[in-house]
Amino acid sequence: MIRWRMGEVTRIRREWPGAVELDVAVPEGECRALAYPPLVGRPEPGDEVLLNTTALAMGLGTGGYAMVVALPNRLPEDPTGPGHLVKARYTPLQATVLGADEQDSPYHDLLREADSLDGMPVVVADLHSALAPILCGLYAARPGVRVAYVMLDGGALPAWFSMSCAKLREIGWLSGVVTVGQAFGGDVEAVTTHTGLLAARHVLEADVAVVTQGPGNLGTGTRWGFSGVSAGEAVNAAAVLRGRPVAALRVSEGDKRERHVGVSHHSLTAYGRVALAPAQVPVPELPGAFGERVRDQAEVLAVRHELVAVPVEGLREALGAAPVRLSTMGRGLEEDLAYFLTSAAAGRHTAALLG
Repeated sequence: MIRWRMGEVTRIRREWPGAVELDVAVPEGECRALAYPPLVGRPEPGDEVLLNTTALAMGLGTGGYAMVVALPNRLPEDPTGPGHLVKARYTPLQATVLGADEQDSPYHDLLREADSLDGMPVVVADLHSALAPILCGLYAARPGVRVAYVMLDGGALPAWFSMSCAKLREIGWLSGVVTVGQAFGGDVEAVTTHTGLLAARHVLEADVAVVTQGPGNLGTGTRWGFSGVSAGEAVNAAAVLRGRPVAALRVSEGDKRERHVGVSHHSLTAYGRVALAPAQVPVPELPGAFGERVRDQAEVLAVRHELVAVPVEGLREALGAAPVRLSTMGRGLEEDLAYFLTSAAAGRHTAALLG
């Protein structure tokens, strides 16, 4: 159920494209809140705001903000312009956007008959936190390559939630963000993962696409009940569109949950059971008994996929120079080095595919 509060904005903490972080006074004290100006307008100190405080009440990590639902005394102007693609459908904040694949789009003719990625590598990962380290490995080996990020709707729906995406676009590490399904707020909007990948290739003219869910992840501790199942579906989409799918493993040495130690059961299920098309699976050459464990666990995927051993020498330095903060499930680079090295190894392997 939703928890509601009325509050008053006391301070603007920081902002980035599409989002503003606020301090808001509420009856219980003060809380941190997030507003999306394209949806609700830009709050200012002294504004009354209606908050959804569900995430705070649940103690969520990634999404631990109160969310600004409305500025009741200062509503934003009605939007103008084309676009009839509705996202976050049938929720109080459903928004109309211009989809690259819809009839009013200048790209409609380009995408109407588009059916091929022309061999573009598509790196698929479970978690949003893999995006930056994949790019670290890719750009260390192949600077100047054009990369588009295709954001699935398994985590956050607004791309604006990701500060990493904003920074990576700003420095040119991403040529753009494509939001698909119910996700929205990207540089390009698309209806499905398939048209999102085609838009990455033909609209953003990317050399490589990286596909993950948005920030946040839903898991239940069951074999099938996790949002990262979509990683296997993305492999299928890349393959049917004649791309070259690269399945990045989720590996951890720092996670306390046994099901995620070594190769996560998320990767084994998504790539071993959901992905019906073959992909290349970069397996990092991690040292010691843990590295041997990862290689043994990944072997089950060789029934359908091509396992590719990837050396990790030099990747620690590339990760240390990352332009954004590296964090996964609250763990930083030194707390779970294996996770970040594995993602960077997928980027390194993808660079090799570009010739």
